[in-house]
Amino acid sequence: MTYEATRDRVETYFDTTATRTWERLTSDAPVSGIRATVRAGREQMRDLLIAQLPLDLSGARLLDAGCGTGALAVELAQRGADVVGIDISPRLIDIAQKRRPNHVVGSLTLKSGDMLDPALGRFDHIIAMDSLIYYAADDIGDILDNLSPRVGSVIFTVAPRTPLLMAMWRMGKLFPRKDRSPTMVPHTASEIAAHTSGKIRAIKRVTSGFYISQALEFRP
Repeated sequence: MTYEATRDRVETYFDTTATRTWERLTSDAPVSGIRATVRAGREQMRDLLIAQLPLDLSGARLLDAGCGTGALAVELAQRGADVVGIDISPRLIDIAQKRRPNHVVGSLTLKSGDMLDPALGRFDHIIAMDSLIYYAADDIGDILDNLSPRVGSVIFTVAPRTPLLMAMWRMGKLFPRKDRSPTMVPHTASEIAAHTSGKIRAIKRVTSGFYISQALEFRP
């Protein structure tokens, strides 16, 4: 699938099937055991990604690409950054706007749209947590190279190429296309590096039950 086709499918999924599930998962509401492991893993990954940035972000401009319901974007704004949170799903942005604390309204802009939109401008850093996990390696390489002239670094995650995730990926392809959610595409750091002109650094992998994700850094 092309970048545009995958992007549009992700939008449809999160604006219909997954909206309420995602709203609950990213709240303090009780969730099932499996979803609790996913929630815990996402919290660990969010902390890990933020730890790659300076403690004081005053004066920095950041993009939270695929901000979802906005938790990471809020934390970045609270650390002094001028933050743009963008997500392809208007319904998730609606939730993020309702949750945005009053004290970060002036430093946190939330909007729906494409993270590659050049009108967004230049950023010191971009964080893309679990928003590139549905794309092929060549698409991810193109995304990073597209952003390269407008960013100092991109900190992002991919689904790692583990036996479990590879098995889940193959099983997911057995279901009729109309019944499938967007499928995570497992990658290695070297595979991503082969498709971009910049440098890729492996940071750390987070594993929490059904949540398995690898943090990477891209620098032009």
